[in-house]
Amino acid sequence: MAGVLESKGFEPDLLTVETFLRTNLSAVFDSLFISGMTSDLQAIQKVVRRWRRQRKGPVLIGGPAASEPERVLSRTGGDIAVTGEGEYAILELLEAGLIDGVVPDDLESIRGISYRRGKQIHVNPLRPVSSKRVFDEFPPLTDIITSYRLYKSARVYVEAVRGCSNFHRARIGGIGERCTYCEQCTESGLTKRYDCPMGIPPGCGYCSVPSLYGPPKSRSSALIIDEVSRLFELGVHRIVLSAPGFLDYQREALVEPMPLTDPRSPEPNYEEIERLLSGLTGLPPVVDEEASIMIENMKASLVTERAAVILGRYLKDTPVSVGFETGSDNHSRLLGRPDTPSETLVSLRRLKEAGLKPYVYFIHGLPGQDTGTVDATVEMIDKSIEVGADRVILYRFQSLPASTFSQCPSGPPAVQDPLSKRIYDAAQNANMNRKEDLVGERVKVVVAERYDRDPRFWVAYPMLHGPVMLLRGDDFGAGDVVLTRVIDVASDRMVIGTVLE
Repeated sequence: MAGVLESKGFEPDLLTVETFLRTNLSAVFDSLFISGMTSDLQAIQKVVRRWRRQRKGPVLIGGPAASEPERVLSRTGGDIAVTGEGEYAILELLEAGLIDGVVPDDLESIRGISYRRGKQIHVNPLRPVSSKRVFDEFPPLTDIITSYRLYKSARVYVEAVRGCSNFHRARIGGIGERCTYCEQCTESGLTKRYDCPMGIPPGCGYCSVPSLYGPPKSRSSALIIDEVSRLFELGVHRIVLSAPGFLDYQREALVEPMPLTDPRSPEPNYEEIERLLSGLTGLPPVVDEEASIMIENMKASLVTERAAVILGRYLKDTPVSVGFETGSDNHSRLLGRPDTPSETLVSLRRLKEAGLKPYVYFIHGLPGQDTGTVDATVEMIDKSIEVGADRVILYRFQSLPASTFSQCPSGPPAVQDPLSKRIYDAAQNANMNRKEDLVGERVKVVVAERYDRDPRFWVAYPMLHGPVMLLRGDDFGAGDVVLTRVIDVASDRMVIGTVLE
């Protein structure tokens, strides 16, 4: 968004909510853009109230929160919500009058937005998903990262893939109960998979990515490498290649002009993945071990032996995440998952053998959760640790707009549900045991800031993913890269280290 604004002559600034709320807005700002999650409504409200006390300029809200436009606008007092991809919607808003720092009069024709007129909220039709040219037309404003206080130690996300190839449909929960098992979404050609005769949104039932962003489209390796190079020059140390599924990278090029709506076939675009990773890991800061390249999510259905070998060649010792969500194969299919837990277990073995550190995702409170699925999930948590998972990441099911499960209630906290509590306890035990195994390991970290609970310590983040570390001493400062040894476990999320050099 900053790149879009800069292209039209603006000088955007980037602030976290905390910084914004304690900043004196004496400078003249034309507009306020807020990106938030669906759980951030209270924070968005505070920001808008603060803005309204000092400025009259328009307030635009984007991010996942904007996928529920009536709620976000009525609850926060924002003027416009931008749902899904925002580049072209913002460009049209600027051309319609937003460039003058006012809410445009003519908003009815701009797709992908919702807006307030008095007490009425108008929701325009969604905008068609953008083509790849969006990445060329709107380069990111890289320098703006320095506005973020901890940019030298934070994980900085660089977009590699937008959209998801899983166009399977959920068969339970809310809209999913309409399913007639026609198998159009799992057995038809790529174009027919795009639509469902019963109107069930694509993808895993708990996810809205395919609905809002469509099939995958990848940025070119040249654009990504250039952006990462500039971030390194600014002092960034930790780069994460952002993608709903990294192994979808440039896979759409193998089926164009058809949409990539199959999460299993064709196999990954091995040549393009290798071109990207070889270019990034060949950058001097990475070669000198002063910076790191990380990836996050991937579909187990695409973790072939060849894919695992390529990832291990360039990202050895790097954590990579694959989703189980449930331990039951049947439950997984009903959720619309692209793979089964049994397949995910195979992918873990491949990733571990290739020298990577696999993390695994699970979700408690999902529609369809029962004693049988919980038994299978607890068992699969244990099995994932046995085959080499380094960490279990557990989420509570949250009902998201634009997903199949949007009409389902969010799952209760684990402490309020005996079945979810069993999953929670299994994950906690697995993680605590893994952290104890870390004692004695050497870890390169980036120092962030003083620990607010005990200023004798500094908070440091591993160059790669891993638990937060506390370091005691005064011989280093924010942004320093130091080699440490883990000497103790402070909690299920934090370890204590000592500096080696």
